[in-house]
Amino acid sequence: MAKRETGGGDRDLRLDFFRGLALWFIFVDHIPANQFAWATLRNYGLSDATEIFVFISGFTATLVYSRVMAEHGIAFAAAKVLHRCWTLYITYMFLFFAFTAQVAYTARVFDNPLFREEMGIAGYFEDPALALVHALILMFRPANLDVLPLYIVLLLSFPLVLPALVSRPRLALAGSALLYLLTRRYQWNLPTYPEGGVWYFNPFAWQFLFVLGGVVQRFRHFGGELKSSRFLLAASICYLLVSLVLALSWRIAWLGALMPPVIGEWLYPISKTDLDPLRVLHFAALAHVTLHFVGRDAAWLRWRLAEPLVTCGRQSLQIFCLGIILSFAGQTVLVQFNDSLLAQFATTVVGIAAMVVVARILSWYQKTERRPKRTTPVRDTGA
Repeated sequence: MAKRETGGGDRDLRLDFFRGLALWFIFVDHIPANQFAWATLRNYGLSDATEIFVFISGFTATLVYSRVMAEHGIAFAAAKVLHRCWTLYITYMFLFFAFTAQVAYTARVFDNPLFREEMGIAGYFEDPALALVHALILMFRPANLDVLPLYIVLLLSFPLVLPALVSRPRLALAGSALLYLLTRRYQWNLPTYPEGGVWYFNPFAWQFLFVLGGVVQRFRHFGGELKSSRFLLAASICYLLVSLVLALSWRIAWLGALMPPVIGEWLYPISKTDLDPLRVLHFAALAHVTLHFVGRDAAWLRWRLAEPLVTCGRQSLQIFCLGIILSFAGQTVLVQFNDSLLAQFATTVVGIAAMVVVARILSWYQKTERRPKRTTPVRDTGA
């Protein structure tokens, strides 16, 4: 198989690859009634692409800002984090208006008000001024936009955690775990607009996975010891297999009929909002198995087939936003024109192809901008 270099230096291409994979999964999962969503992670276990995205975000945030802190101190590192939060916030608000306009226009053109209700923007038109104020403080959000506000809030609080992650990562993890347990015990969450709702991704719970990613980054040199543990590998594989059977039982009637009722009484509901411990364990098992079989220097990460995912992973913010717009466009096509299996396949492929093309353009632009500028020699005119 022909190979192509997708990165150099000390960059861990696994982060880009799996972040890109998570972005593809999120796009596909956001298209309702898309049969090709069967290819995504959520159908085969208790966690999904969101866990991948949040964990890697915590890992990379710690990697980047711990270096800034080491070179310039915590004050400058905090300033860099806040500057990044501002960039994310501006991006989110642009996405909010673009997505709201897209949904509203589509609902009007096709005379289908259900689009506004399904995408959660009906409240915007009931009282636009009040809805806009709540949108500015992240309390009013259309459907499918929840991940970005979660990331903004987690990163906004990151300067409070960063010093502990750098100097005492075990203490940081213990504090994060305590907040996670208290959140689940006392049902803490942030409110949303309209009143009565809460954040779909509870930041008090999901911070645990974000901090866990940071702790793993600080202790990454222990990866070899974990990788060599046969017991841990066997336990992880067993848990993944049990989770696979459970997940399939939700969608395959005859398999669900075989499940004893006591299992449902004991396990369910497996809350995504509050990051159920079973989801955390599933992601941890999946991450461990992946770490065991996919090394940092895995050659296939530089193959041409892996390049689209790696490139999308490197442009995660822009590709996430694009995926939101494309997923609703795909939903519109399937609802208003053709929902055949061929149409679902074409919608999925065209959407992913568009994400790859945009990611490549962004990467090309960034590489070109970083190249040293050629200096034109000044001709001596003898004057």
